[in-house]
Amino acid sequence: MAQSQPPKTGAEPPPRRNDLPPEILEIIWPALQVGGLSGMSGMLIGGFSGVIRSTTPTLFALASGIQWFTLGTTFWASRGFVIHAWGKHKVGPREKVSASAIAGGIGGTAGGLLRGRGNVIPGAIMFALFGATGQMIYNRADARNSALVERGEPDKKNSILNSKWSPMKVLSDSEYEIMLREKLLRVNAQIALVDENIEALRAQERQLAADKRLNDRQDTSSSQDNKHV
Repeated sequence: MAQSQPPKTGAEPPPRRNDLPPEILEIIWPALQVGGLSGMSGMLIGGFSGVIRSTTPTLFALASGIQWFTLGTTFWASRGFVIHAWGKHKVGPREKVSASAIAGGIGGTAGGLLRGRGNVIPGAIMFALFGATGQMIYNRADARNSALVERGEPDKKNSILNSKWSPMKVLSDSEYEIMLREKLLRVNAQIALVDENIEALRAQERQLAADKRLNDRQDTSSSQDNKHV
């Protein structure tokens, strides 16, 4: 007889998912990376400042690292959320400037809270200006590089390297291949010269051995003639 199964008391709960949505991870993970770099920079600057001010460098570096980690993480996460809310693929350069300004204000507010309520408004204004200015500079540099690529013109770095005053030069694939072939020909020529020198030494060695055998025979024959006499 088949065993009867116990009746189900209710619907099974759906499996829990601890993973965050990929959209959130795309914002949080880079923000943590930026915050980590900012925190390490803040610790270094705080340590030097603590040594100069003759205070405890460790505590000063730790406090500075926490502040810069909070500022960097908050800024990058806020910027990512704003751009995602406005449409990631629809945001233009102007919208990125606005998003960076908003994120700078939020980051400055978070950083100001760690230093006291009196620093909230100045920090928000200052970092909003920093965020907008930095984004504008980046947009101009990116637009300039894109224009150079479209026109097929070399960038400034390559033009400096290709100048006559530079000890280095940027080579194309064909130029690099020609250079390798020339080096290979020179190596083969040097190997041929070495082979010729080795063959000449061997011939000289054989000649010396033949002369030695001839001298030995002559000495042997002369000694035998002296015995007969």
